[in-house]
Amino acid sequence: MATFIYRNATTLVLDILLVMALSLSFSGVMSLGINYGQVANNLPPPAKVLDLLSSLKVTKTRIYDTNPEVLTAFANSNVEIIVTVENQMLSQLMDPQQALQWVTTHIKPYYPATRITGIAVGNEVFTDDSSSSFVTYLVPAMVSIHSALAQLGLDTYIKVSTPSSLAVLENSYPPSAGTFKTEVNTVILQLLKFLQSTNAPFWINAYPYFAYKGDPTLVSLDYVLFNPNTGMVDPYTKLRYDNMLYAQVDAIIFAMARMGFSAIEVRVSETGWPSKGDSNEIGATVENAAMFNRNLLRRQLANEGTPLRPNMRLEVYLFALFNEDMKPGPTSERNYGLFQPDMTMAYNVGLSALATTSTSSASISLTSSASNKAAKMDNQSLVFWIMFVYLLTFQVFMRRPF
Repeated sequence: MATFIYRNATTLVLDILLVMALSLSFSGVMSLGINYGQVANNLPPPAKVLDLLSSLKVTKTRIYDTNPEVLTAFANSNVEIIVTVENQMLSQLMDPQQALQWVTTHIKPYYPATRITGIAVGNEVFTDDSSSSFVTYLVPAMVSIHSALAQLGLDTYIKVSTPSSLAVLENSYPPSAGTFKTEVNTVILQLLKFLQSTNAPFWINAYPYFAYKGDPTLVSLDYVLFNPNTGMVDPYTKLRYDNMLYAQVDAIIFAMARMGFSAIEVRVSETGWPSKGDSNEIGATVENAAMFNRNLLRRQLANEGTPLRPNMRLEVYLFALFNEDMKPGPTSERNYGLFQPDMTMAYNVGLSALATTSTSSASISLTSSASNKAAKMDNQSLVFWIMFVYLLTFQVFMRRPF
């Protein structure tokens, strides 16, 4: 695993206290979404897909383009949708006029009838080998698209961000050692400044499956599947992690904090588990896929946040809605779907039970929670206490001779 050494213990303590204080102040209620990929030749029409999502009470989805058939079909529904700008478009959309034309053509005709809430500018641009040439275009394209939204009065409603893979991190273990790769620091800094100025989230594609497949003898299967396990305790924060996904998210939070950005929300734009794989794809089974998604769904219904931000429900988008028969790569790539193209379940994660339940507590999409508001109020004293300790510690160390 990657290691990280601080220049001194004082810096480590101060960084951790500051991040924890800011993180504890977060509060909110998010929804679980499902990515709607369409790299297949046998999928149902978008109107049928909307019916499926509605029957499951899923109110958030993401598509990997701006397919007009999907955007039209989803009009006047309660499903929020994130659209995607393909990596190949980034160089063109750096130009403000081109970006304005793109937004005018691909977004404005559908909004607000279709509830477009986000634009994913590129996908895994920092870490996809085939996308390395697009890195320099990324933030300028995001700025131009946001400016175009502002010109049309849509920037308040539609957030602009970009999904990155976890490989953007140089170090992720323990979570408090999270750091970005040195070679992308310059662009990451530009990205974080943009996200902070526009109040947009940092999106991460995080797959514990890959960590398990890479070293099944070292990585606990129960730990990556959210099953009961001994977990791990971060030696610096003393926070306990009982699953890898939350640890990965908190590693991103710490990496951002080291660059001076402690208040940006992190959302999981993709996570999932394949139900089938090649002979060398250890762990890609129906049983594991069902367990991972079922356990994650239970966490979402419980309004859970990560150990570092326990009072902010982690927004997660499962990958994916359907198995996609035209995706390239290993067998697993074509078998992440919760459903088959004929809309039968690939395996049961409990969504069918939600579809027949009328109580709001069983719905995947949860609205404002009084308990969350109470939790936020209960934590105010803890926030102030941690900030006090941070300031006191800072003064003590400032007075010490070194």
